[in-house]
Amino acid sequence: MVKVEVFSSPGCGKCGHAKAVLQKIAEEMGTDRIQWREVNVLDDLDYAVSIGVLSTPAIAIDGELTFASLPSAKKLRQELETRLG
Repeated sequence: MVKVEVFSSPGCGKCGHAKAVLQKIAEEMGTDRIQWREVNVLDDLDYAVSIGVLSTPAIAIDGELTFASLPSAKKLRQELETRLG
């Protein structure tokens, strides 16, 4: 199982898009294979900074900052497929 975190902040328009894209991909690939959650950087600032999040939206996979900005759906899907093997 791959664990994905979407780092977002209130009022961030791109963050909503990132969550929608991730949710769609997770549903298509199987929620038993991809577990995701939203991380509000205002609530979890220390954690976000500790893995290198400097702006939102950002995406971490398995606790590692993978995309510092919004990736295309294709790039996100490819990265998840690679990690799932």
